[in-house]
Amino acid sequence: MKIKWAKSVFTASFLLVLPKLALAAESMVIDTGTTAWMLTATALVLLMVPGLAMFYGGLVRTKNVLGTMMHSFVAMAVIGVLWAVCGYSLAFGKSILGGAIGWNNDYFFLNGIDDVIKNGIPEYVLAMFQGKFAIITPALISGALAERVYFRGYILFIVLWFLFVYCPLCHWVWASDGWLFNAGASGVIDLAGGLVIHVSAGFSALIVALMLGPRYGYPKTAMNPNNLVMTLMGAGLLWVGWFGFNAGSTVQSGLDTARALTMTQISAASGALTWIIIEAIVFRKTTSLGFASGILAGLVAITPAAGVVKPYGAIILGALSSIACYYALNAKMKLGYDDSLDCFGIHGIGSGLGVLMLSFFIRDSWMKSAASSTNGSWSYFNQLTIQLLGMAATIALAVIGTAIIVFIVQKTIGFRIEEQKEIEGLDQSLHGEHGYGLVYPDVRG
Repeated sequence: MKIKWAKSVFTASFLLVLPKLALAAESMVIDTGTTAWMLTATALVLLMVPGLAMFYGGLVRTKNVLGTMMHSFVAMAVIGVLWAVCGYSLAFGKSILGGAIGWNNDYFFLNGIDDVIKNGIPEYVLAMFQGKFAIITPALISGALAERVYFRGYILFIVLWFLFVYCPLCHWVWASDGWLFNAGASGVIDLAGGLVIHVSAGFSALIVALMLGPRYGYPKTAMNPNNLVMTLMGAGLLWVGWFGFNAGSTVQSGLDTARALTMTQISAASGALTWIIIEAIVFRKTTSLGFASGILAGLVAITPAAGVVKPYGAIILGALSSIACYYALNAKMKLGYDDSLDCFGIHGIGSGLGVLMLSFFIRDSWMKSAASSTNGSWSYFNQLTIQLLGMAATIALAVIGTAIIVFIVQKTIGFRIEEQKEIEGLDQSLHGEHGYGLVYPDVRG
């Protein structure tokens, strides 16, 4: 009798906990298809870093090609370590300090996610995917300070900028309890980093360029690209990598992924086509550099918008961005600041335009969903207001934070390189190398 009673109690207890066990088992099941895509997307985003190195490396003078490419590559090491140590926690942990930043002890050194599955994907994959975004963002800024900074100063700059600009902004926009993520009725729209990456890097680049001053001899001395073939190949790699950048940011492998990939392709093509049309009208010829610039203009504009617009919107955004960036680059010469490789003119202007203009090209299905979830309070005007708020917050943090960081770096270990070393070139004076074995630095400036 006692044995039957014990069996009954055990059976009842097992039936009570069975749903919980089933739920736990279900949450631990890996969606292999989505995981495979996210692994691929992560690799594609990392591919963008050597692509960026090639793009920038080809645009500088021969004596600075290695030093410039190293600015992109070293971010893979410096930010790669920082992201694992504390970056993931600062960006995606629970809000602290009034929502200014995040923190989660489980994310410190990634100690607590060894066996965690989120939405069918190992959290390691999600952490590494986001980590590639963190790597490329400060590398973008290097385009504004090319050919005139100490390598040690650059490393300290990207460390501080990552900790005090990138991580807080990433938390505001992408963390589930971030204040911009939850702003207004539907939150700021930024699929893959229009604000977090391109606007922040672009406006930071402008501040760096203004505070460091122009390169020796600029603008009187000709500073022609050393290898436009490499620049064009770099642009091609960026285009390919951007599919992981945008489509991977849907964190799924389905309809939204296909939409984001399609809009990315269309906007990049539209931007490139528009730029060469402008050149054909103005100069009666087209250039490879213009084509590469148009690719980037289209890509940065669609980055925040790829998840919400339709093909006609992608075409318009790519074209508008190309026009805006073309005139922004021309204005640089008139205004006299030396943003060496046009980080602000492309990323700040082009992506900023995409962040705002996406409000007018949102697909019907997204609008209906937003209106339903907000009890009908969503509207174009309300969304534009939220986007403007996101732009203002991003620019304020980037400008103020970057100005303080540049001042600190310059006053401590030094940022702007000495004139003679700048004339010799970064490759020889800082690295003791030559990018091309049979080509020696032009020491004339």
